[in-house]
This record gives sequence, C-alpha cells and structure tokens, in this order.
Amino acid sequence: MKAASERTFEKVGPGDGARLCAVARSDVADVERAVAAARRAQPGWAARTAVERGRLVRDIAQGLDERREEAAELVAAETGKSRDLALGEVDAAVEMGFFVAGEGRRLYGRTTTSGMPNRTVMVVRRPVGVAALIVSFNTPLPNYAWKTFPAVLCGDASVLKPSEHTPLSAALFAQLCNDVLPPGVLNVVHGLGGEAGPPLVEHADVDLVSFTGSAEAGRWINEHAGRRLAKVCLELGGKNALVVCDDADLDRAVEWSLASAFSNAGQRCAAASRLVVFDAVYGEFRDRLVEGARRYDAGPVISKESLERILLALEEAKVLTGGERLDRAGWWLSPTVVEDVPADADLSCTELFGPVTILYRVRDLDEAIALVNDSPYGLTSAIHTASLHRAMRFADAVETGVVVVNGGTHGSEPHMGFGGVKQSGTGWREAGVEALDVYSEWKYVNIIADPART
Repeated sequence: MKAASERTFEKVGPGDGARLCAVARSDVADVERAVAAARRAQPGWAARTAVERGRLVRDIAQGLDERREEAAELVAAETGKSRDLALGEVDAAVEMGFFVAGEGRRLYGRTTTSGMPNRTVMVVRRPVGVAALIVSFNTPLPNYAWKTFPAVLCGDASVLKPSEHTPLSAALFAQLCNDVLPPGVLNVVHGLGGEAGPPLVEHADVDLVSFTGSAEAGRWINEHAGRRLAKVCLELGGKNALVVCDDADLDRAVEWSLASAFSNAGQRCAAASRLVVFDAVYGEFRDRLVEGARRYDAGPVISKESLERILLALEEAKVLTGGERLDRAGWWLSPTVVEDVPADADLSCTELFGPVTILYRVRDLDEAIALVNDSPYGLTSAIHTASLHRAMRFADAVETGVVVVNGGTHGSEPHMGFGGVKQSGTGWREAGVEALDVYSEWKYVNIIADPART
C-alpha cells in the first residue's frame, strides 16, 4: 500500500549496493490509519477463543513454511546474508509460530486460596489491546515472529513497524498474516524509523510498545511511551562476553568465538563482542582466533552508514586483523579482532553491531567474572571450561539474562525466554511462555458463593 503522502525511499542491497525496490515512506497519517484499523479490529479478535487464535497462528506458520525458499531469497537480498543463514531464520520463525500456536490449548491462568470462606479466586489472561511492534533488521523474520505471534494469540491487534532495511520480508510476512487473519488484526507501516516510529510510540490508542533495537532508541521510547503510562517491552543491545578458561577445549572455543563474533556480520544483539581469555592460553587462543578471522566470511553490514560508523570507532584501536573495508561492491567490513582496549573505553562499552570483537587478558575466574560484569549491558554470556565447578560459579555470578556453557553467546530457541538486565532491556522476556506476559494482562476474578442458597 502506498503512503498517504505517496512518498517513497530507495532500498539497496548491502551485498552489492544495487537498487532492490522503492518503499512507502509512511508518516503520522499512515500511523493514524493503521492504529485506527487495529483499534476497530481488536474487540472482535479478543472475543474469539484462544484455541481458534492459536489455530490461525499455526496456519500462518505453515504458510511461511510453504514459501520457505521465497522468503529466504528475500531476506538474503535485503540483508546480504547467505542463503543458508536466511533459510535458518525462516525455519526459526516457523518454529516460533508452531510453539505459540500450541499455547492456544494452554494459555493457563491460576486459582488460589482465600482467607474468606466460600470465596474462589481465579486469575485469567486478558489482551493488552493495541500493540506497536517495532523491530530491528538483523534477523527480520524471527523478529516479526517473536512479537506478532504471541500478540495474535493473546488477542491483541497490532501495528508492525519493520526496519526500513527489510521491507521485502515484512511485505511477505504481512501478506501471509492478512491471508489468514481478519482485517485490522495485523497492520504494517513501512518507513524510516525517525518518521514512522515516534507517532506510533506516542499514539494515545497504543496500549503496548514492544521494541527490539538499540539502547539509545529504547531509552527514547521508554521516556515517551512512559509519559502516558503505556506498557513498554524493550529488548535492547549487548556487549556480550565469552570467557575462555585455561582448561577449555581451544578448538571448540575458537570455533564458537568466531561464530558468535562474526556470523551475520556481528549484527546480533547476542554477538560475542568481548572475548575474555585466561593468561595461560591467551597467546595460543589469540593466534588461532586471528587465523580463523582472516578466513571467515562474515557477510556485509546493513548499510553504508553502519560501515562508516564502525570504521570511525576503530580508528584508534590496536587491530590484530581486519578493520578495513573490503574492495568490493556493497558494505563489507573484514572480520576484525582488536586488543589492549581498557574495560572502560568507549569501544568496550558501546555496541558496534558489526563484525568486531575485542580480546581481553585475565589472570583467573575472579578477574574474568569482574570483567564480564563491568559493562552497561547484561544480555548474554558464555564460558568455555572443563570444570563443572567453574561453570556453575560463573552462571551464578555473571549479571546477564542468558548464560551458555561451552557454546556461543547466541542461539536462542522458541521455547526459551530471551532478554537481559541493565541496559539490555526492561526486564521482560521474549519468546518462551514468558512472552505471554508481555502481550497479556492478568485479571483476578473473585467469586463468593453462599452455601445457604444451594
């Protein structure tokens, strides 16, 4: 659908810089229309049973699975990632749909006791209302699925604002949803973030704002939506640390470090942008990591602006490998490893969202834990060790929402609640049954019976 203003912007492929399409440049008028449609549709949608809503979520997921190859081609074109990676993301979105659909047969509430005789208390879930779903570009289809499917199941009507970098996958997802759902239950507003996002966040008829993106944008959303006491769920960035102990299997530690730091061009909120290595194995690990980074195909970053921002941040860094734009069309940065960066430096504390990781040398587990926690973020973390005792102590002591032992810092699954602490979010969890708490509200129902009237 065209924007009310009929304005458009150009979308180019980050892999080669070639034009892909023109995209509707929506603004406040289009947001008004989308929110109004959601508000009209929501009461009727909420009146349907959760079982029926779950069945329709399953139908959408099956439709996406049937168009798996097409969806992956669109994602690969608009993000520049490999076809295999795009196919994996389509599969992840489908699995999220199947998981959420099953909750339609559960959507459990509770019963509880009372100090008053003959009083029964039930706790039931009710929809929030109209939800604004604002997502990042990095894994577009899973991002849509993580927000849209639980919102649909819980009886909300939504306005999805995809990233301006991923309009093709958003259009396909919208088509699949609107082929199944009643009009107005899911509305999609394309456009630039600074033009279409603020009127959606500040709209009085939006009851919930669910956002995935940077901490900077998240703070703005929290402030402005909070002024009208809207419910806000923020899944923000990370400066995630992977710790390599002196008893680690270095082959696996290097393999997981490369994948966590550089897959998807490091454009993951859960990317391993800090590698914390025990002194006893630091030299060997560093050499293996640098060698692997030189051979790693990370893919392009999403835009010219992202590439220039990352290169600027690296100007004063001690670069062991990478740190240069590759000589090819598109926005390619060679996988980059740096070291000798103070823990309190901007480079250590700022999420770059690119294929850059920093090496840190520590003496022991105490120093490693302290360095992991010395961050404004607290999303994910990982440790490589042969010691159960070290692993358990690490899991208990680190200030992150997710901990992985002998694996990477990324790789959530549909049934696992995902989110972080500190500047990585506002305490809510996405995916898993925990997502239902975002898209529904609890209602306490008190029933008082009179035995004398039986």
